[in-house]
Amino acid sequence: MIAMKTIAASACKTGATAVFVLVFVAGCSALPEPPVRPTLYDFGPGPRVPEASATQPRSAPLALETVDYASLPESGTAVYYRLAYADAQQLRPYQAARWSQPPQQLMRECLQNRLGLQRPVIGTHGAMAAARFQGQAPVVLRVELEEFSQVFTQPDRSDGLVRLRATLTRPSVQGEEFLAQRLFVAQRAAASQDAAGGALAIAQAAEQVAQDVAQWLETSGY
Repeated sequence: MIAMKTIAASACKTGATAVFVLVFVAGCSALPEPPVRPTLYDFGPGPRVPEASATQPRSAPLALETVDYASLPESGTAVYYRLAYADAQQLRPYQAARWSQPPQQLMRECLQNRLGLQRPVIGTHGAMAAARFQGQAPVVLRVELEEFSQVFTQPDRSDGLVRLRATLTRPSVQGEEFLAQRLFVAQRAAASQDAAGGALAIAQAAEQVAQDVAQWLETSGY
């Protein structure tokens, strides 16, 4: 009789342990998984060695204003794409990809690096008065970033697209003198149809735009 009670008690303990383990495992499986950290992209390390022209600026100083992004909040860092073959008007963010900085800041650095090969590039606050060139205040370059995305023309084909509007003005006694304005557009084919391919293609398009802006300033005489 005592043996039967011992066996029964042991069975109850074993059953209780099994139930506890099952509940514990079920509870663990119901816990949310830790969020996946998004991959960060930028425009790469840039030149490893300074170019010769960077140490001998040839043109007049230029004041570069903070780049504005017309369609996205200033703090946004998402990598965006469009499905032009389905709904070209909708910007879609990659869930697991981010820029290391807001696009307008990346574009400003790209412009500053490229333009700095030809001339001193300064900000518009504080340095304007000290940067007079042959008695004149430097011209001001304002840039509005209108597009900065990966555009899919087909499911297996996409391009990095960068479009920006550049405006040149010069400070004067009357206020500001308008000098010139131009729209720049560049696109580069993406090597892969994902965030990595899109980020690289966008960076290449941004570099092309920066080169086009630099050439425009040189040929325009500013």
